[in-house]
Amino acid sequence: MTNELKKVMVFVETRNDQIQSVGLELIGKARDLADVQAGQVVAVILGEKITEKQAKELVAYGADEVIIANHKYFKLYMNEPYTQVLVKIMQEMKADSALFGATTIGRDLAPRVSARLHTGLTADCTGLEIDAESGLLLMTRPAFGGNLFATIICPDHKPQMASVRPGVMQKKDKDSSRKGKLNFLDVEIDKSALTYEVLEEVAIVKTKKNIEDANILVSAGRGLGNSNNLNKLHDLAYCLGAAMSGSRAVVDAGWIDHSQQVGQTGKTVRPEVYFALGISGAIQHIAGMEESELIIAINKNPEAPIFEVADLGLIGDVNQIIPEVVKGINNLKPK
Repeated sequence: MTNELKKVMVFVETRNDQIQSVGLELIGKARDLADVQAGQVVAVILGEKITEKQAKELVAYGADEVIIANHKYFKLYMNEPYTQVLVKIMQEMKADSALFGATTIGRDLAPRVSARLHTGLTADCTGLEIDAESGLLLMTRPAFGGNLFATIICPDHKPQMASVRPGVMQKKDKDSSRKGKLNFLDVEIDKSALTYEVLEEVAIVKTKKNIEDANILVSAGRGLGNSNNLNKLHDLAYCLGAAMSGSRAVVDAGWIDHSQQVGQTGKTVRPEVYFALGISGAIQHIAGMEESELIIAINKNPEAPIFEVADLGLIGDVNQIIPEVVKGINNLKPK
């Protein structure tokens, strides 16, 4: 591997050898960063039986080179085997920067890799840009509870590493005509460094729709007054085929599960339609939904910050308005 061009590496996360969407989103952002530097995007994917077809999929989304490492220890995530191989790949590649998803796996893996490479890691970035003068990666993330944003640089060590939560970046349109290099590696794992063994995997069946994948989200805020009023929002979600979500306030109150929380300490979403119902619009919440295609807000407070990002705003009591909206939608449906 050479370092003639600036290289942006993306760790493409898999689960049961299936590519996770966050990897495609990061490849899209890496493509933008590499183009500024006339550089290359190198995707690294680990699994047990990753195929050439899957590798070509990553090229179609913007990668110039795909490094594939298959091994029985990559069937399920184990931090030591993953760390060993990634560190070796990154040392040989001499990447200028490296991107990881801020997922359960990424939050465990990225700090281990950065520590062994003696470089820094900026976690939960909401913005990534290249400084035109220095060529440094500008990594922006919320600080002080989301009350301000800090831009961080890592000028003295490489690679410059950042993690990004799913949904923050947008994947490029797929271009099956793109050409790229595929590099299948033979890997060896130092078994003496393994501290545990996975004996069994037990899958938990989810009964709720993943809010990151929803096209329409009906999101609840404490402006509803109490948890009993959630039924009105459930009615709206049902007639729209939407998923339910909410602000941190309703999660802390125990009205909805944390997996449904939108915001800086929850999930970042990008649905086609986002209903912010009884949500005031704290900066921490807005950071998690402001990229939605259409934002519809209802709040009694005309000065609520949510109206600053809303495409359509309605001032009033959400508990009175939503039943009328549901009634109107149902009346439009064929009998």
